Amino acid sequence: MTARILVVDDVPANVRLLEAKLMAEYFEVLTAEDGPSALEAAASQAPDIILLDIMMPGMDGFEVCERLKADPKTSYIPVVMITALTDTKDRVRGLEAGADDFLSKPVNDVALFARVRSLTRLKVMMDELRVRHATTGQLEFSESGGDDAAEGHILLVEDHDLMAGKITEHLCEAGHQVTRAVSGAEALERSEAADLDLIIVSLRLAGEDGLRLCSQFRSHDATRHVPILLLIDEGDLQELAKGLDLGVTDYLIRPIDKNELLARVRTQIRRRRYHDKLRSMLDKSVSLAYTDPLTGIYNRRYMDSHLDRKIMEIGETNKPVSVMMLDIDHFKQVNDTYGHGAGDEVLKGLAERVVGGIRDFDLLARYGGEEFVVIMPSTPADNALMVAERLRKRLEREPFAVSDSDEPLAVTASIGVATTLDANETAEALLARADKALYQAKNAGRNQVRSADLAETPAQEEAKSAAGGA
Repeated sequence: MTARILVVDDVPANVRLLEAKLMAEYFEVLTAEDGPSALEAAASQAPDIILLDIMMPGMDGFEVCERLKADPKTSYIPVVMITALTDTKDRVRGLEAGADDFLSKPVNDVALFARVRSLTRLKVMMDELRVRHATTGQLEFSESGGDDAAEGHILLVEDHDLMAGKITEHLCEAGHQVTRAVSGAEALERSEAADLDLIIVSLRLAGEDGLRLCSQFRSHDATRHVPILLLIDEGDLQELAKGLDLGVTDYLIRPIDKNELLARVRTQIRRRRYHDKLRSMLDKSVSLAYTDPLTGIYNRRYMDSHLDRKIMEIGETNKPVSVMMLDIDHFKQVNDTYGHGAGDEVLKGLAERVVGGIRDFDLLARYGGEEFVVIMPSTPADNALMVAERLRKRLEREPFAVSDSDEPLAVTASIGVATTLDANETAEALLARADKALYQAKNAGRNQVRSADLAETPAQEEAKSAAGGA
């Protein structure tokens, strides 16, 4: 996943070094040489992440971070402070100023790229929620305001009694409720039964892989969006990079400092509460005017407004937007043979399957009748095509159970995909191209995927390869 990164440092050599590293990984890089120019660039250029040096003349990194977080236009941008300071109190001061992480000079490439990608994914998800909230015409609210950092319920997964005792003592003194687990199985069981604000996982669990447990937390509905704080040792950078890719949101290096522990916990719980509040307000504000009463997903009216916004954002982000138009094959036969009740069950079941096969920040809407549209921001044409093919295969292999049939119904779908990088292309034009690709799939025999932008689908390439091998 690419990102636009603002590098702030008063030493030109440091800027050039970071710029070269990031551009080699295909990130877009902006630069600023001091605090005031950093604030101006953040407000006008909308970077995805800011890499901020602490030791700068005039306005230091702490003050820049505080100002960024105080401005509603820039408060949502993740900030990673880059410093030669090693004192824990400086790290705590940065966290209290709103920083998301620290990187020490000289910057380790593994840590840099892992953190950048992790924070980019987080920002994409939060930006998407805010866009949906703005689509409904509701007022914004601050990520850092209110009582969102109040006491939380924390699951601690640590099998070392002394370490677990110290962490629990520190957290309970701060007013948090702590539930401890000593194994992965116990942790998963406890997480299903509790409404958690944060999970703290030790990488070094006896006889177990802490990263595998983090992966399992991310795959379960109850903990999919719960922040995870990983406890690591100084030499665990490679494992940390894997953890951040798996969805770990923050980490602490042993030996653990009490103040840094509490600062990081406070930041993660605040973010969790903000995420929950945003989702709750979104759910309340999206009335029947924006949802399809049968399937519960968004309707065409909301989809049109949302797609307009996503295409307009291309001018700022330079990231592609893809749409997928999906139509159930021979749907009229389902209604004629089994009744409209069965048809409604198929529509609801299809919506559930599609939601389960796309990302949290993709949007599914019912376009009309048996047609559905998926809007996929930051998705190039080849990736969109792979997602469409995966959904098509899932629908093909998973029959639909309906009330008026003893046997599950075999249901397939035809899918058309279109992608744009043109902020001036209208939503209507993009949907029309996807619709044209959909009809090509229908004319090719149904249960097919076709792209308006690529010559061949994965299925076609596979068929050609098989034919060549024969």
